[in-house]
Amino acid sequence: MAETVQFDLVSPERQLVSKAVEQVQIHGTDGDMTVMASHAPLITTLRPGLVRVTDRDGESDYVVTGGFAEISGESISVLAEQAVTRQDMTQEQMKAMVDEATERLNAAKENHENEPGPVDEATKLLSDMMAVGERIGLSAY
Repeated sequence: MAETVQFDLVSPERQLVSKAVEQVQIHGTDGDMTVMASHAPLITTLRPGLVRVTDRDGESDYVVTGGFAEISGESISVLAEQAVTRQDMTQEQMKAMVDEATERLNAAKENHENEPGPVDEATKLLSDMMAVGERIGLSAY
């Protein structure tokens, strides 16, 4: 049996998960990673994607729009901007998340016309949200 680590996934609305798991796959802004027990401590920001959790009962997926993860040898805590279990994700929620990312991009283009950084970040956010929708079989439109 694989070694376990405490995993907590929290959004502003509620705590979605709190249990011992074998591994967690997350999409950090500096790269994707699989975190298991005794992982080196770190804090990373998250980009939109699926957080895949593996425990003794199998795998479960959670759609997150961003946030950050704090990892220690004993625990993994994900504090998400928005988080929804994959099975609870609806077409309407996916569309709302993509619409919000589109609005952020339009605002960045308007407010930061000659500053590529904010526009690039908003473009990446929209691209990531579209990719999440495709991966889970829910298009934005």
